[in-house]
Amino acid sequence: MTALEGIRILDLSYQGPGPFCTAVLGDLGASVTRVSPPPAAGARQATREADHRQAAWSASNRNKKSILLNLKSEEGRRIFHRLAEKADVIVEGFRPGVARRLGIDYETICAVNPRIIYCSVTGYGQDGPYAQLPGHDINYISFAGVLGLVGEPDRPPGIPLNLVADYGAGGMSAAIGILSAIIARGKTGRGQHIDISLTDTTISLLTQILLDPYFMTGLAPGGGEHFLSGAHPCYSIYRTKDGGYVSIGCLEPWLWENLCREIGREDFIPYNMTRTPDSSEDAKWQEIRDYLEQLFLTGTRDEWFERMKEKSIPIGKVLSLKEVFVDPQVLHRRMVMEMEHPEEGKVRQVGIGIKLSDTPGAFRDFASSLGGDTDETLESLGYSVEKIVELRRDRVI
Repeated sequence: MTALEGIRILDLSYQGPGPFCTAVLGDLGASVTRVSPPPAAGARQATREADHRQAAWSASNRNKKSILLNLKSEEGRRIFHRLAEKADVIVEGFRPGVARRLGIDYETICAVNPRIIYCSVTGYGQDGPYAQLPGHDINYISFAGVLGLVGEPDRPPGIPLNLVADYGAGGMSAAIGILSAIIARGKTGRGQHIDISLTDTTISLLTQILLDPYFMTGLAPGGGEHFLSGAHPCYSIYRTKDGGYVSIGCLEPWLWENLCREIGREDFIPYNMTRTPDSSEDAKWQEIRDYLEQLFLTGTRDEWFERMKEKSIPIGKVLSLKEVFVDPQVLHRRMVMEMEHPEEGKVRQVGIGIKLSDTPGAFRDFASSLGGDTDETLESLGYSVEKIVELRRDRVI
């Protein structure tokens, strides 16, 4: 048994946060069906062939079915409404207003199925002056203030891939919102609309930074100036002899003390995170950083890790992706899975991050090729083979 067994999701999203959200829910047992527009006639074969191979390796689309449906056609909308009658959740990532123009917005679907949970994932939300502004992760973290905090002082911000707004904030918040709405529906009997803004949810990740120092003191740190962005030598990254890097995270005074004693510099102990340097102490903090930078250059990354991990010192090896998936902790936690695909052979995919003791998530099926489940889905709605052929001829599917 899986935690979300019996929950049926229609996924209209196609990029980043939406597919990640439904992938998390699919891993936990939900039945997810991707609804995609049919490709142009000339691109059908090429798209089908490319997608067929990619499907074997796609963790974001595993445990999902795939159908092609032209929602701009009347018959396509009619089919979608019939699917929505039996669904629990719809996830969409259209710009605000598009779903309404297509006739598949929350109000329309709610009239068909009052229990529907309808999750809209957009960059800026369903309303406000930026609602219609196109964007991507880099834009949302810019407006949220996150990008301005990442990097070193007096240098351009570092770009943290699209992990913050798309995945860490938006995708996960969408999944949490859906699960919360499912619980609420069990009490009220009604579904509801979930409005996920990638900018809003990214701002919500700033909870601690907004408390200390900004909301409490009015002091706003810049790039590299917050204590969690490398401003203090006890929480920073250091280059090693072999060209690698280690991360040090000695925030608590006792952990900083462990590091200072291990390197024979007990005089550094008073300068921990509970003591904020003022202008008269700047030289001392720079001295500590300079010392640590030179010290870590005397050994390799792995040597420093082996030495310090036994001393209760928070140290991490900065790993490349190739190293991540052979790391003993990652392997032990099954964060890389190997499955046998009937055509591709041994396939590796990222593991399931959420570990449940009684109803664990599971890999059930490889991703379907684009539209691979269209006929089966329509047959389950009562469409005949002849009607399906007609719908395909008319480019409805």
